[in-house]
Amino acid sequence: MASMRDIKARITSTKKTKQITKAMQMVSAAKLNRAQSNAQSFLPYTEKIREVVASIASSSTEATHPMLQERPVKKTGYIVITSDRGLAGGYNASLTRSLLKTIEQRHKSPDEYGIVVMGRIGRDLFKKRNLPVIQEITGLPDQPDFNDIKNIARTTVEMFADGIFDELYVWYNHFVSPLTQEVTEQKLLPLTDIGEGTTTTTYEYEPSEQAILERLLPQYAESLIFGALLDAKASEFGARMTAMSAATDNATALIDDLTLVYNRARQAAITQEITEIVGGAAALE
Repeated sequence: MASMRDIKARITSTKKTKQITKAMQMVSAAKLNRAQSNAQSFLPYTEKIREVVASIASSSTEATHPMLQERPVKKTGYIVITSDRGLAGGYNASLTRSLLKTIEQRHKSPDEYGIVVMGRIGRDLFKKRNLPVIQEITGLPDQPDFNDIKNIARTTVEMFADGIFDELYVWYNHFVSPLTQEVTEQKLLPLTDIGEGTTTTTYEYEPSEQAILERLLPQYAESLIFGALLDAKASEFGARMTAMSAATDNATALIDDLTLVYNRARQAAITQEITEIVGGAAALE
């Protein structure tokens, strides 16, 4: 059985751990609020671009673009958004596990796909498994700006335009609530369903619908990547806040258990001392 000194040391160290996890929980909660606000404020922008592009795509004009047309798939690109840090429960593990299972089912050779990864956790895992990582970016801020991913988003979209990829998917954790994050696969390109639905808004295009389409479609694809990143950031902070809350609760329960063990050991030690004193006094009589 551990000595009273050892138990006391464990209680002290657990209390310090509890202070750290509690602080991380509060920091993650504050970051979550900002991340949710960023994601919600960016949504109207992508919706408006989609509305304009859908209006052109569903019109009777001859305006068209390669990003709207399916072609035989020889190589698939996967944009995977993970975090740079852990301590977020199953946030990264559930995403990478689902992706690896999907890749195994869809592809027979690494030549059939390529990975564009955001986040150190995903990058390290894919490189450790010798998967074809074509582009990577790490060290993104907690509240990212589009300029932080502009280059990697633009070059990835250009890879589709240049025929390197025949289809593009983005994988990320969609934020549902701080307790729930859903692994999501979104088809980025080609935008075969962009013309679905109807819009009552009528637009006049200058200089032409074709020129607007050529300018807007790459921007729209890039905005979808950025929107997925903002959503993933909210999921990351929600998962981390939940994980740190659970760690704090576990530390509290452990402190209570250790305190009970310590008090029992202290009581037993006092009882033993009293017994020895009484026994010694009786021997002197």
